[in-house]
Amino acid sequence: MKQTKQGTLSPMEHAMRYLTIRDRSVSEMQTYLDGKDFGEADVDATIERLKELGLLDDARFAVRFVETRLASKPVSRRHLWEQLKSHGLVDELINNALDTVEQEDEEKHAKQVADKYWRQFQNLDPEQRRERVLKRLVSRGFSYDVSRKALDAAAEETWSES
Repeated sequence: MKQTKQGTLSPMEHAMRYLTIRDRSVSEMQTYLDGKDFGEADVDATIERLKELGLLDDARFAVRFVETRLASKPVSRRHLWEQLKSHGLVDELINNALDTVEQEDEEKHAKQVADKYWRQFQNLDPEQRRERVLKRLVSRGFSYDVSRKALDAAAEETWSES
């Protein structure tokens, strides 16, 4: 076990400290504890105990991740899928969590992004402005069709306000 200023910490103590920052996936916890040089049996036992206590739950992690990401920064389902995959989640759990994001939500999020960048790029010439906003939408994982629709709506609102 690793020696720290506070003395020797068990795998469970390390895990609990790691969980105080934010929820973690099982894969993240596995990687973290493996990096602390604990034996495989200790790591597996700790993870199983955390699951029993309800402190590690990949399905709950995925749902909360989607909720918090969409509350803080509108992104596409595809972008969320990629982020969840990077946390080591299996496709089934990712798809279940993303089932809560409807097509209307996707379009609403794209529109929020388009509105933000449409205002931000107001000093550019119209064609360059459209191109930059479209690039931002696509970079957040929105499909071309959803991005175009959001861009057109943002531009139309500006023209109708004039």
